[in-house]
Amino acid sequence: MASVQQALGPLFLLIVIGALLGWKRFPGEGFWNEMERLIYYVLFPAMLLSTLARADMASVPVIPLASVMLGAMLLFSAALWLCWRHAPDWLSRQLGDAASFTSLFQGSIRFNSYVGVAGAAALHGTTGATVAAVALALMVPVANLLCVMAFIAAGTLGEGGFLRSLKALSRNPLVLACLAGTALNLSGVGLPGWSGDTLALLGRAALPLGLVAVGVALRPRVLLASGSVAWLASLLKLLAMPALVVVLCQLAGLTGVARDVAILFAALPTATSAYILARQMGGNAELMAALITAQTLLAMLTLPFWLSI
Repeated sequence: MASVQQALGPLFLLIVIGALLGWKRFPGEGFWNEMERLIYYVLFPAMLLSTLARADMASVPVIPLASVMLGAMLLFSAALWLCWRHAPDWLSRQLGDAASFTSLFQGSIRFNSYVGVAGAAALHGTTGATVAAVALALMVPVANLLCVMAFIAAGTLGEGGFLRSLKALSRNPLVLACLAGTALNLSGVGLPGWSGDTLALLGRAALPLGLVAVGVALRPRVLLASGSVAWLASLLKLLAMPALVVVLCQLAGLTGVARDVAILFAALPTATSAYILARQMGGNAELMAALITAQTLLAMLTLPFWLSI
């Protein structure tokens, strides 16, 4: 395995470059919103589709990987919900109202796919990217469904919100790309003709541009007014979640590249798209922006720590 610092350093520098571009508002208003849409709807799905369609699925321990990653996500979700519903008054005040809790929930459960796949590829090359793509195919639908359920249970969705959420989930480009890539792989069809190389070329642009877009989305000033919830969610996501996954890896016997990818994904900062979901579904969008910023900055310290041990 490459040196963790050497592998992750360039990724974090791309995020810093994005933060500087966002601060300078270069190249102009609205550019990065449209670029993020291109990455989310075209480039990143192309990378997932290309990787999964060509992956050697037999080399990935899917069942142990799923048991660890999905098990951790479900356990964490249940613990968060029970704490919010039945916590003592002093802890309830820390967790916040319903809208704030949904942001805390997203900040503890979701993960930044761009950083995850880029980190796995930097650490383990093609093998790491393949395992990361399989991990995304397992986790993206479940993470989205759990977050929608949290909004429903917290009562922040307006009239018709549930149906809108399910419709949006069924059209999620990452979910569709994962399903299509897996289907092409298992059916033996693969990517015929020039389609494979074309999608691979598109996919190569996804990760560097995605990391720069992560930096552009950071909003350091909102941290000053975020209160304790942002730091609590960062503690849970960047320390408690990966610690749980380390234990589950031991119990499930997950080793090698799959173990590294599982720990990497557990220690990732939350997804930047969580801000959009919070805004659309009645969550605390400002708190979500603070969570994204805090976790992305802190992950520059915690990710190397977890992968080093």
